[in-house]
Amino acid sequence: MGASSIFSAALIFSLLCQIGGRVVSQGTIKHVNSAGSGSGCDLFLGEWVYDKSYPLYNSVECPFIWKEFDCQKNGRPDNEYLNYRWQPTSCKLPTLDGKSFLEKFRGKRILFVGDSLSINQWQSLTCLLHKSVPQANYTSNRVGSVSTFKFPAYDVSIVLSRNAFLVDIVHESSGRVLMLDSIQNGSYWRTFNVLVFNTWHWWLHTGRKQPWEEVRYGVNNVHQDIDRMMAYEKALKTWAGWVDSSVDPGKTKVFFQGVSPDHMSPREWGDDAKSGNCFGQRAPVMGAQYPGGSHPAQVVLENVLRTMSKPVHLLNITTLSQLRKDGHPSVYGFGGHRNMDCTHWCLPGVPDSWNQILFAALFHS
Repeated sequence: MGASSIFSAALIFSLLCQIGGRVVSQGTIKHVNSAGSGSGCDLFLGEWVYDKSYPLYNSVECPFIWKEFDCQKNGRPDNEYLNYRWQPTSCKLPTLDGKSFLEKFRGKRILFVGDSLSINQWQSLTCLLHKSVPQANYTSNRVGSVSTFKFPAYDVSIVLSRNAFLVDIVHESSGRVLMLDSIQNGSYWRTFNVLVFNTWHWWLHTGRKQPWEEVRYGVNNVHQDIDRMMAYEKALKTWAGWVDSSVDPGKTKVFFQGVSPDHMSPREWGDDAKSGNCFGQRAPVMGAQYPGGSHPAQVVLENVLRTMSKPVHLLNITTLSQLRKDGHPSVYGFGGHRNMDCTHWCLPGVPDSWNQILFAALFHS
């Protein structure tokens, strides 16, 4: 099948937006245009608009929300950032109907695999679903690196597996070794109906935050350190090989969460200030274009996806998230004023839109 089997979630939803549409090819990624008009429906192309009906839930209505994402409870003084809705240019993004989600997904399991940005999206989805069925019982537990949120009445499980690199870290006498060509967790992953993968932010950590002392790939390639973008690409290729050899598309649908950006440089969003970050930002970047351009890690990711033979649906959330410089906890997250968090997202917030797109991809194809 090759590269032509790669679809973004937006393109799946295009089939709903453009009745009678036809598939045309642009490069190696399929696009869907309406017959005769030449215009398509891309959920990832649009802008943030102010909407007083937002947010989709209140953090008070989500009693299990983690402290580091609950910016209002942590004292954030402004709330305008809660009232922005993602508006695609050529169609309307459907509201995530939590009850419909649970009914259609009855008896199934979804697994988020990745770093703390996967936690952000997992938490968002559990809050959205709980808001839709507030009287329904739920259970939440954690065993090791796996957290399971379940609605027993629907037999639906929303599971999180913390795995920042997707590939393995093994403990040896020499210390912790990052194995760029090894994935041992795959036998567990493929038991789920839906997989949502993510990795990026931990690849740049050094010093005490670096969770390995050695990098290894192949037979004789052992390094104390290598170029991090090259390591990221090698790991993605290992993951892609696992998907192509191990996943049955008839049983498991695979998504990859695009690279979630941070906002540590104001010049990236068009501010001429020589220093600064996301602190004090109260509005999105207006319009559909991000001045800082494409994220380099996203470019690497898309290149790897183009090489795959099995279908992987890209949740291409990078640009729409780049526009939300106001959506981070800043000092209203974990650690308060001692730490500046311009990487994760307040909840309610940006990850809710990621999950609306996931909902569209799952149920409107």
